[in-house]
Amino acid sequence: MKHITLYLLAALACLTLNATNPRTQVIGNFDRSGSNHYAYPYGSDVEVPRLTAAPAGYEPFYMDHYGRHGSRWLTNSKYYSRPVEELGKAQQAGMLNLQGQRLLRALTLVNEASQRRAGDLSDVGAEQHQQIAARMFKNFPEVFKGDARVDARSTVIIRCILSMQNETMTLRSLNPALRITTDASYHDMYYMGWGYGEDTLANPLRKSVDHIADGMYGKYLHPERFVAQLVNDTAWAAANMDGRQLMRDVFDIAGSLQGFHDFDDIDLYSFFTNGEIFELWRLKNIYWYTHWANAPQNGNRMPFIERALLRDMIEKADQAIATGEHGASLRFGHETCVLPLACLMGLDNVNYSCNDLDSLHLYWQDYNTIPKACNIQMIFYRPMGTQGNAPDNILVKVLLNEHEALLPVQAASGPYYRWSDLRRYYDHKLATPIDWTVR
Repeated sequence: MKHITLYLLAALACLTLNATNPRTQVIGNFDRSGSNHYAYPYGSDVEVPRLTAAPAGYEPFYMDHYGRHGSRWLTNSKYYSRPVEELGKAQQAGMLNLQGQRLLRALTLVNEASQRRAGDLSDVGAEQHQQIAARMFKNFPEVFKGDARVDARSTVIIRCILSMQNETMTLRSLNPALRITTDASYHDMYYMGWGYGEDTLANPLRKSVDHIADGMYGKYLHPERFVAQLVNDTAWAAANMDGRQLMRDVFDIAGSLQGFHDFDDIDLYSFFTNGEIFELWRLKNIYWYTHWANAPQNGNRMPFIERALLRDMIEKADQAIATGEHGASLRFGHETCVLPLACLMGLDNVNYSCNDLDSLHLYWQDYNTIPKACNIQMIFYRPMGTQGNAPDNILVKVLLNEHEALLPVQAASGPYYRWSDLRRYYDHKLATPIDWTVR
């Protein structure tokens, strides 16, 4: 019996490891390998994590939010046309075999559909935000009751504006009395989107780490098998084709197609082995970590590009607490804001820092943080029947992609934290001097 017990414990340990092992997760669901193209994992057919009830006597009254746009077309037309041109070159030379012709037909179909669509929100992307808004309303009805004020702002990018529109229209359909205002202006871009305000200080720093990801691709990405399946003459292909770029382009398109209903019958992952899919994801994971997260490679400075955004969230929360009004501040932007913001806020393990990029994937996975429509929701609670409470009486819970996140201060109860403790922590962190010099 003792041996059986030990065996069962060992088996349980293996199951637990496999349940969280990124290789198992990626191979078990190729969509995760899409990295920042991973479609938002919760929808009408996937149950969201269960939320912990508020402490007795407390009710939500305000939400502070930043969300990424939904699934979209790739942001540059060349990402679709480049692999078509590369395979077309082989076709014209008579070097493309039947498998290569099959891939070329699929890529040509997608390329033609993408004309004048670069960066546009997809049909799936619109649905993602409609569903997120519906769950917000269902989970926190007190926030959106009566004539609650909802201030929604977007970056000036069309896909973000349309994402905002889909959420606010859904909220209005659920409660026509809501006082909703929407805006998208360069006036707010210093905190709403990357490349403006304090964030411009980080642009040279981002470029300085390009060589790290590029070097990892050069070291670990081997396109020989991938190209060989497509051509009649591998020697010709080696001399005339950029196999590494072709492989990366096809993989990016493969990951992005999950964001559309119209391409359900196109499977580009079938051109890759499981090992190639995992390795390509691992390399993209390294890119996102070194460029946008709390990585030693960038001097652990990238989270601080979102100082202005976190300040805005704090100021608006303080205003809501002071006035006692219930409602929400909704912001819509990009994963290049959500990721460093999640690091700066210390949510879950997103702020992880390590030098060993070869083992990074075991401890940090981009698909958990920056899928399409990724979002951070801060929900504020106060004692029932009160308004204009002092910060010490306010509790806050943070959802990262709709699951309750761990925060870097002592919890008051379960996933609930005292706003005064969290605000004090953030004030101290935001006062940290940052040297943006690239050495």
